[in-house]
Amino acid sequence: MIDDDQKQRMAQLEAKLAAAKQAHEEPEPRADEHYSMANQAWRMVTELVAGLVIGLGIGYGLDVLFGTMPLFMVLFIMLGLAAGVKVMLRSAREIQDKQMAEAEKHADADKDV
Repeated sequence: MIDDDQKQRMAQLEAKLAAAKQAHEEPEPRADEHYSMANQAWRMVTELVAGLVIGLGIGYGLDVLFGTMPLFMVLFIMLGLAAGVKVMLRSAREIQDKQMAEAEKHADADKDV
């Protein structure tokens, strides 16, 4: 006869085996993962273009206001480009940090098994 202690240990062993099998299974490629990466790319392009457009608008408005046609427009387009690139790089860093965290989580799960 099997006593309760052996049943409990057997259940724990089966749970560990199931977790190990699940950790080593290759996940199926998700169809929405491709769209997720495309969405992130469009987000970064949109941030860059938004910086340019906002810079253009501010520069053009100041040029009309002061009567200096190309001066402020060129200056603020350059500032908008710099701001757009900065925001785009920050988004890329966020995406990279997220991917690194997921990779570390999977590596820690493999170590525990």
